[in-house]
Amino acid sequence: MGLRAIALLPFLTCGGRNAAVLENCGPPETGLGDLPENCVAEVLLHLDAPQICRLGMLNSVFRGASGADFVWESKLPSNYGEFIRRVFPDGELVLKNSCKRDIYSKLCQPSFLDGGIKKVWLDKSTGKACMAISSKGLSITGIDDRRCWNLIPTKQSMFSIVAYLQQIWWFEVTGEIDFPFPPGDYSVFIRLQLGKTQKRFGRNVCNSEHVHGWDRKPVILNVSCGEKASTKQCYLNEKPGEWINYHAGDFTVGSNSMKLKFSVTQTDCTHTKGGLCVDSVVICPAEFRGGLL
Repeated sequence: MGLRAIALLPFLTCGGRNAAVLENCGPPETGLGDLPENCVAEVLLHLDAPQICRLGMLNSVFRGASGADFVWESKLPSNYGEFIRRVFPDGELVLKNSCKRDIYSKLCQPSFLDGGIKKVWLDKSTGKACMAISSKGLSITGIDDRRCWNLIPTKQSMFSIVAYLQQIWWFEVTGEIDFPFPPGDYSVFIRLQLGKTQKRFGRNVCNSEHVHGWDRKPVILNVSCGEKASTKQCYLNEKPGEWINYHAGDFTVGSNSMKLKFSVTQTDCTHTKGGLCVDSVVICPAEFRGGLL
């Protein structure tokens, strides 16, 4: 019966129209509602979370199967218990009192950590972990010197605030994360913009008067996790006013969680550099890299 259920997969994933056709193809007295619930649940194991939720609206059998704990546990990260304890203050109660579907739903909603300077969530379709770190959660050389840096509120930021560099000799932004990422391959991006965007007459206008020095030497991007490290360099020569996700590097998490360190620097003190907005650092599964570049 399990093999018959798998054979139904192309019909079930196409939505109600093909499901209705399938139902009408059988004997008049049988239909999708006559499938055993455990058989339907076995089929749902092969689908992603949005597809499971859509099929759960077909009838009572699919609704019951779509709520099965073993279906949703297969979509959760392997270390979801540790993940929940870190994300939610009442993590033990969440684990004890919530079904696996509710746990998955909770983790797919962005949750703020460390006073709001970080947010973490699961991608709804894949169940893979993602994290974003505000500029306020990064170590920025000279950030307390208002002659060099300013914190500017803006709706263009993931955290509603960016760090704006007017001018500095030594540019260095670093970060360190100790978080139970599920095993897998991850990419690190830093979101930067040349120039400062301002509202004028209801429109976004980029002020690039402070932009200088980035064409003389490249910035150095470094990512290290455990004993592995990668270094790359690039020039910040994009058009002012455009937010760019610069790929800093990749790292791999095995069975044991490891501390992640990353940095972006330009420390050639023969010239100043300035006119740069630092928004955030984004950590996501390596398979998402194409969507951020």
